[in-house]
Amino acid sequence: MSERPFVLPFDPAGIVLDPRRGLSQQLYLALRARVLDGRLSSGTRLPATRDLAAVLSLSRNSVVRAYDQLYAEGYIESRVGDGTYVTQLKKLSTQLSTGLYPRLSTGLSTFTPENTEDLSSSMRSSEPLERLKIHHLPLPRTGPPRAFRVGVPAFDLFPFDVWAKLQAGFWRNPDPAQLGYGDPAGEPLLRELIAAYLRRSRGMSCTAGQIVITSGAQEAISLCAQLLLQPGDAVAVENPGYRAAGHAFAVAGARVCGVPVDEEGLDCARLAQLADCRLAYVTPAHQYPTGVTMSLARRLELLAWAERQDGWIIEDDYDGEYRYNGAPLAPLAALDRQGRVLYVGTFGKIAFPALRLGYLVLPQRLVEPFSQGRALAVRHSEVSTQCVMAQFMAQGHFLRHIRRMRRAALSRRNVLKAGWPTEVAGLGAMPDVAAGLHVKVAVDNFAREGELVALAEAVGVEVNPLSRYWLEDSEVPVDKRAGLVLGFAAVPEAQIADALMRLRKAWR
Repeated sequence: MSERPFVLPFDPAGIVLDPRRGLSQQLYLALRARVLDGRLSSGTRLPATRDLAAVLSLSRNSVVRAYDQLYAEGYIESRVGDGTYVTQLKKLSTQLSTGLYPRLSTGLSTFTPENTEDLSSSMRSSEPLERLKIHHLPLPRTGPPRAFRVGVPAFDLFPFDVWAKLQAGFWRNPDPAQLGYGDPAGEPLLRELIAAYLRRSRGMSCTAGQIVITSGAQEAISLCAQLLLQPGDAVAVENPGYRAAGHAFAVAGARVCGVPVDEEGLDCARLAQLADCRLAYVTPAHQYPTGVTMSLARRLELLAWAERQDGWIIEDDYDGEYRYNGAPLAPLAALDRQGRVLYVGTFGKIAFPALRLGYLVLPQRLVEPFSQGRALAVRHSEVSTQCVMAQFMAQGHFLRHIRRMRRAALSRRNVLKAGWPTEVAGLGAMPDVAAGLHVKVAVDNFAREGELVALAEAVGVEVNPLSRYWLEDSEVPVDKRAGLVLGFAAVPEAQIADALMRLRKAWR
């Protein structure tokens, strides 16, 4: 009497394998999915490798490799003399450390930002997660730069050939001492060179021992938020201002308090009215986004406030190298005699944002805790970028590039100013631009702002509405928040002129 053919415990028609890809891996994934979602229930006997290979028209080796992987991960087990079975429910649940079997995930994570809406309903949430739902940061614009993208310097002028040679030189014969774990505060030579640069160009009396390297200015700001704030603390931010800083403070649990900005910078009289506020975030060299420069009187008033409050000032000098009349202004940190200012610098506006290289200049008493905070979060910054930037500075390329970038930004600013559309309803004139990489232009009202932005986008030109830079609960009427913010350094003069031509046609 002939033996009955083996009956598969699943429909083989549901397993579709692509011969152009690894067959054993595809079979492993298909069987694993059936175990996890319950189609192959606990204790089900699986066919012998030879039988399954015949049914699926595979080589036996492909099935053996798939089974071996399932064995290794604990999804199936072998019973001596009896065959292969799906692991018993209790064992499998224990091995996977979850009580969700048999409805476990069968693939990679598909979490997207939209899923944040379901955090509170699908899992036990936490206060930081809830704050992040409210204060998550919109992603910056991506893709090739175009007029008039904000926050982007002239990529086309960076000496990539020099950078590539320095990078190749580092990896050609790396120092073994630099390939292990490094100083969380950063590479010593780079810190020395930054300190020397700041002493010379900014008049800051700082040493390498006060500098902590970060992955850009945003990490520096986030580190300040984590280490200087308690939940419920008040933080003063410029309004309008750099919203990413406000989000970092809010996620840390702080109460973000907007302080108005006028033609002299942050209104220190309004700041003094805030109860229990001991931290202020400012962009004094070139206020983001209005472009005003904080007056000396306001700088001294702000420093006096910090001393009275026993507080801190975070000074974000994000594009301080770009000043078109005279040398860059001395920062607050150069005037600070009480150790109240934490100075944030970045290479992103001189080189390119993707470099992710910035730094903090800290009062001496904060250096050790900030270094420890970085060590806990990221251990230390990537070594080759730090070492290459150190060589870039030591060999004089950095200062030459700054001079080149300043000249280019001035030329591009002049093209924007000369070609700015006039006699457009509701649109202000182009103001003088004495510093920085962007300019703010007045618009009559909120509705007109939206129209101008939409018309610009329709012809492929980026302009940012000023209204986005205001806090939602601002006391300023909506129409008073209107304006346009334009970056003028991202693209060459010819592209600026072309974009202006398109704007004139669209807006008229």
